[in-house]
This record gives sequence, structure tokens and C-alpha cells, in this order.
Amino acid sequence: MGKKIAALVTDMVEEIELTDPVKAYEEAGHTVEIISDEASKEINGKNGDKIKADKGIADVDANDYDALLIPGGFSPDLLRINPKNGEFAKTFLQEDKPVFTICHGPQFLVETDLLKDRELTSFVSVRKDLENAGATVKDEEVVVDNNLVTSRTPDDLPAFNRESLKLLEK
Repeated sequence: MGKKIAALVTDMVEEIELTDPVKAYEEAGHTVEIISDEASKEINGKNGDKIKADKGIADVDANDYDALLIPGGFSPDLLRINPKNGEFAKTFLQEDKPVFTICHGPQFLVETDLLKDRELTSFVSVRKDLENAGATVKDEEVVVDNNLVTSRTPDDLPAFNRESLKLLEK
């Protein structure tokens, strides 16, 4: 049976880091809902693409989802502005639900205060933030730490999608 995945994004998302995993998840029989600041928001991607949100953060409950996707770009930094986004993501980590995040996405997880002693990777410019939050940062195409899958850049998407799909099979 397919899983229900929340994709948490806002403006300036790196589109391929959203669209490529979503395509892989949907082809494997899962469903993905785009969650942003408000329902039906038109999200302006970093490269000019327009993406429509399915739901707003105020209208969702983490308990209604099996996994969380946080793509990169500048969206993760903008997501940090609204504390509801951090609370939403924190629930996934606390309940050991799969969390998939790539590039700048892991930076957003600093808001959960749950990175201490976790192993992950990210885009080079946010690694110091992750270390300061207590994480062990590796320079690998994909790092899997229990329920957390992280990657560095769009070049790592094949490995990121492969490992994310493995977790969704459980």
C-alpha cells in the first residue's frame, strides 16, 4: 500500500529537488501533497517554475502523513520563519517517521532541536550550522541515519531517491 508523503516547501525551492523525488515516489505508488504557507499558494521556484501548494501548514497534521520531504534551494531558510513548519517537521523525527531532505534542506531541521548525534550530509554552505546543532556531517552522496535520508546536491538525486524509496517500503 502506498504511503502519504508531505513535501514542505515555499518560494525559492530548488525545483528539481522537489519534482524528481515526487516523480519517483508517485511512480512507486505513493502520494505526495505539497504543503506551504497557505493552501493553493503559487510557489515561485528558484529557477522560475511555478508550483501550486495543495495545503497550508495551518491546515495539516503530521499524524496524517507517513513521511516528510524537504527539498533544498532557499526554501528551507524561508521555512524557518514560521515556527509551525519546525513543529510539523519535529513530529516526524520524534515519531521515527521517514524524513528525506537534500541540499540546503537539512538546515531547516535545525529548527527541530533534534539533530544532536545524528549523521547526515548537506550542501557545503550549511554544514557548519548542522555541526553547531550537534550533528555529524559527512561528505557523501547520501547518508541514511535510521529514518533520516540526506543528500548534498541535485547530482545526488538518484542515490537520494533510491534510499528514500527503500524506507518507504518498510
